[in-house]
Amino acid sequence: MCGATAVGRFEIEELSVEIVCLDLEGVLVPEIWINFAEKTGIEALKATTRDIPDYDVLMKQRLSILDEHNLGIADIQDVIGDMGPMEGAREFVDSLREQFQVVILSDTFYEFAQPLMRQLGWPTLFCHKLEVNAAGKIVDYKLRQKDPKRQSVIAFHQLNYRVIAAGDSYNDTTMLSEADAGILFKAPQNVIDEFPQYPSKTTYEELKQEIERVSNRDITLSRN
Repeated sequence: MCGATAVGRFEIEELSVEIVCLDLEGVLVPEIWINFAEKTGIEALKATTRDIPDYDVLMKQRLSILDEHNLGIADIQDVIGDMGPMEGAREFVDSLREQFQVVILSDTFYEFAQPLMRQLGWPTLFCHKLEVNAAGKIVDYKLRQKDPKRQSVIAFHQLNYRVIAAGDSYNDTTMLSEADAGILFKAPQNVIDEFPQYPSKTTYEELKQEIERVSNRDITLSRN
């Protein structure tokens, strides 16, 4: 309980409800752009926010490369169609949902994510949108808002949620810092070294154990 607020002759109990916020790529599914780079043989498309922290710079670089090679949305969706969640990811999400509200906070795009969300059991996803012309060329991208992962955590706090967050990259660190408990998962060594304040985990079992530890409730997540 966080206390009570009197409204007229009624008293509203304020409850602290926990929510888990997860990054998508690198945490639950493979990196889409890395898979696309391997499929096309374009090495420069392997860059992610692990390499280029400024997302605007990264996306402008990606769109320039797509234009140079005459690649469009259908080419990327073909690769995504052959992808699936990481081993154990669906079971991990299902176990969390037994004890928590779960939201995916991602810098991917709805045009990419739908087949992957289906395989994860349709968890709630907050991400961005692409602008695609009639010929299927990606001409621009529209961010939901600036620093959207952190802003989402701020909003959840305003709704009286206690937030546990996990991510793997630079663009997750503002989300982790704003959360009540932040965890790095399968992060590269440069991110681990730069942000030593966050515990670093490499398996879903380790991540479950850390989430159990930082929860303000005495819970046990289901094991497979």
